[in-house]
Amino acid sequence: MSTRILSVGLQRESDVVLARQRARQVAAQLGFTALEQTQIATAVSEIARNAYEYTGGGLVEYTLTGKTAPQVLEIRVSDKGKGIANLASILAGEHTSQTGMGLGIMGAQRLMDQFHIRSKPGLGTVVELLKILPRKKELIRTQALGKIGEELLRQQPDTAGELRQQNSELLLSLQDSRRQREELAHLNQELQDTNRGVVALYAELDERAEHLRRADELKTRFLSNMSHEFRTPLNSILALTRFLLDGTDGKLGEEQIKQVGFIRKSAENLSELVNDLLDLAKVEAGKTVVRPSEFSVQSLFGALRGMLRPLLAGDAVALIFEEVPEIPALATDEGKVSQILRNFISNALKFTEQGEVRVTATYSAQLDRVTFSVSDTGIGIAPPDHEAIFQEFTQVENPLQHKYKGTGLGLPLSKRLAELLGGQIQLESELGLGSKFSLTVPRVYQAPLGQQDAVIAARLEPNRLTVVALDDNAADLAVLQTMLRGTSYQLVATRSIAEARRAAMQHRPRALILDVLVGDDFSWDLLAETKKTPELADVPILVISALEDAAKATALGADAFSAKPVERGWLLESLDRLVKGEERTRVLVIDDDEVFRYVVRQELTTDNIRVLEAATGSHGLERVGQERFDLVLLDLDLPDISGYEVLAQLGRGAAQFPPVVVVSGMLLGPQERQRLAKAAAIVPKSEISHGRLRTVMTDLAGGRRPGAAL
Repeated sequence: MSTRILSVGLQRESDVVLARQRARQVAAQLGFTALEQTQIATAVSEIARNAYEYTGGGLVEYTLTGKTAPQVLEIRVSDKGKGIANLASILAGEHTSQTGMGLGIMGAQRLMDQFHIRSKPGLGTVVELLKILPRKKELIRTQALGKIGEELLRQQPDTAGELRQQNSELLLSLQDSRRQREELAHLNQELQDTNRGVVALYAELDERAEHLRRADELKTRFLSNMSHEFRTPLNSILALTRFLLDGTDGKLGEEQIKQVGFIRKSAENLSELVNDLLDLAKVEAGKTVVRPSEFSVQSLFGALRGMLRPLLAGDAVALIFEEVPEIPALATDEGKVSQILRNFISNALKFTEQGEVRVTATYSAQLDRVTFSVSDTGIGIAPPDHEAIFQEFTQVENPLQHKYKGTGLGLPLSKRLAELLGGQIQLESELGLGSKFSLTVPRVYQAPLGQQDAVIAARLEPNRLTVVALDDNAADLAVLQTMLRGTSYQLVATRSIAEARRAAMQHRPRALILDVLVGDDFSWDLLAETKKTPELADVPILVISALEDAAKATALGADAFSAKPVERGWLLESLDRLVKGEERTRVLVIDDDEVFRYVVRQELTTDNIRVLEAATGSHGLERVGQERFDLVLLDLDLPDISGYEVLAQLGRGAAQFPPVVVVSGMLLGPQERQRLAKAAAIVPKSEISHGRLRTVMTDLAGGRRPGAAL
């Protein structure tokens, strides 16, 4: 929605100064800062002067665009001159006339958020200058805008005052420039003075960092080597004790079986310690690889249930996996999540003599995170020991500790693995009241920035077209991902403006999809910035948002706009048109029979054809008036107005309307056929099939007039 504030005609040279003055006054009324007022006034002055000097006159219009905050000030300067023949070279900075016309256009472009210019030889030039209002500025309604316009019109033009103001701004600008040069010289001197000390400090820090790195590397190498060295004899001991206990070389006596059992148990404990040490060493060395895969909580709980039930000794303790609510599938490292939960559950079973161990899962849609909890009715942990148990080789003294020996590495390793997945572990426990360990992880694993870019780049298919999408709602991103599945497009999903900006520069997509409201921020600035970035200026931008402000999106450079929820057909059609330059054939079916509309949709919908629907004649007329269609399939028997009236209104309402094929089950006589003379074809509903409809469409495309007798 655009509302006009006022306009200034350019008939005399003094009108150029008036246009500048009005630009400053409008900007002040709309809440722009003094610097922004000067920028807007200067840009308008440059373009208005070009219009007056090169064409002898023109018109400057000031409007406010947008139904949501922040709105956009749009200033349109138009003339009826000869046009600019070498516009492309001027915009590229390759040409300036002796009068400096190119410099004025380039300068105005830099001062505004968006700059659009259209010019054709003999048809004049239109320049649109756009500036986004301050973020904190509340929405300005039409009534308030009218009062602003009236107030400005009451103010008498003051050409001399505006020139004094311009001179004053020039003097201030020169003073600021001199002050900045002095500050820059002073800063350079300070930098030179401190640079030597910084260089020396960096050298010392580098030396210490290298020393720590070598020590850490030696520690990791020692743990890794020792773990591998221990594994070989331990595996041999475990294998040999299994042979002895199985009686491969003869049966053992009762006392011998007990002794070999002790040996095997000790070897198993030592093997567990070695495995934990090796895992810790890999995590600390950064060599642990996260392998995300899609899995459900139900399948994870099923596997854990089968693995851990053998640890139950009798019926004194019950292992309960609660029914899982509706939780979307996770896309993270299932093995590491399972390893953490196995540690929680096995500890709970060890230190719970009677009662239950309960495993649950919950999902936060707002944070898109899943929390797994393992609670028990065991001995509990005193609050002072809550931090200690996550330190390596630390075990809390309790009566059951002597019965169940552990390594003291399980929880520290679980904590490191949780952090590796981008999650965390929480503990709630009181001595004698049981414990509750919780693991919270992102539903979708996000690699660290450097790794994430590498992972995305490796996943992208070279033969598919990349589309970067920005939306803070994970569910909406998942919908877009599903819509593009099986097409020639592939999605790079981002959930913050900074992430979208980085992804656009990193992957150079063929299109951008932007939501407007991202968290507490708006993506309007990103839209305007992208259109001004040389590397991305030609990338089509589709805005898909619950904030229905198509006018502002278009003014800032969006190539297409859709309110949420978006239709798959619209999305693919827009991408094909903007990215590939392909126009999909659009067919409108006007029929109150839902079954018939479904049949036509199933018969015709392909990658190149999009079928849209209207259940009434009035709705069909409304859609034809607002959208482009290549073919209309029209039923005659409609609930509000007849198909005859629809056809007649189409003929009266537009000089050129899409071909209409009447599809009806009614028997038509000569009089009815005469009323349908404007129809391109008449097809009985009984003959509707994929081949018949395609034949009609082919004939129409070839300029032939198909027909059928009813």
